[in-house]
Amino acid sequence: MKKEITGASHHVPVLLDSAIAGLNLKLNGWYIDGTFGRGGHARAILQKLGPDGHLLAIDRDPEAIETASTSLQDDPRCELLQGEFSEIQRYANERNVLGKVAGLLLDLGVSSPQLDTAARGFSFRSDGPLDMRMDPLSGQSAADWIADVEEKNLKRVLQQLGEERFAGRIARAVVAARKLAPIQRTAQLAEMVAAVVPTSHKQKRHPATKTFQAIRLFVNDELGELERVLEASLDLLMPGGRLCVISFHSLEDRRVKRFMRDRSRESEPYRGLPDVPVEHRPPLKLVGKAEAPSDAEVSDNPRSRSARLRIAERL
Repeated sequence: MKKEITGASHHVPVLLDSAIAGLNLKLNGWYIDGTFGRGGHARAILQKLGPDGHLLAIDRDPEAIETASTSLQDDPRCELLQGEFSEIQRYANERNVLGKVAGLLLDLGVSSPQLDTAARGFSFRSDGPLDMRMDPLSGQSAADWIADVEEKNLKRVLQQLGEERFAGRIARAVVAARKLAPIQRTAQLAEMVAAVVPTSHKQKRHPATKTFQAIRLFVNDELGELERVLEASLDLLMPGGRLCVISFHSLEDRRVKRFMRDRSRESEPYRGLPDVPVEHRPPLKLVGKAEAPSDAEVSDNPRSRSARLRIAERL
């Protein structure tokens, strides 16, 4: 879940300085911010680019693009695009920069403005329509999916994408409840889950946390989007180009870690040999280790606690 510190007029993304340093920005480089959000990374990148540098800032959420600051909209070095980052290879090809991009930044998940807006339906903390779509104008809402999903498929989603121990119990409750009335509000779903999931006084997280996470990931195909953009990054980046990914839960981070690890090794038959054919050499090298927020950052923004930044460089 992408987390940002909300200020009076702007949002400061988690691990901002580390992510910007990880991009190893060049004055006149071509960069892509695949998760524009409220523009925190974009502003920081543009501050370090020269007059011939360029930033393509993408967001799946049309509201993020529509509410971009005038300074970003008017900056000739910055192009704002509403779309899915899994299409990043096509966007680069249309701009004739495939294989020429100096850095790609991904700050995964849902942003604080999305999470804190009840009308978007991402959170169980305030009642709103059960939507959860990153792009409210595209695809099936969470309410529509819940209305028709088979019990066994709902259970599978809760197990695989929410790592929910009580997936079967929750799925049965949802199917039983929707026979009486449509489940169309976040409060309905949250209360239903809370009623069937055992809790203790020591438990800090709301019992519906994993259910909401699982449904959101499924509705938006977030892990599929992630896997597609990671693969596309190999054709996108120039030699020396950096891939920087900030993730917020283990399902995302495991995929990023595995991708970077596997693409930084030679093909299996040639692993460890002194002379590896070009076509079997790794396309990436790892840059440092996974980085977590400092204690001070977590203190300022508790939502940042689970963030992890991983960096790789195109060879």
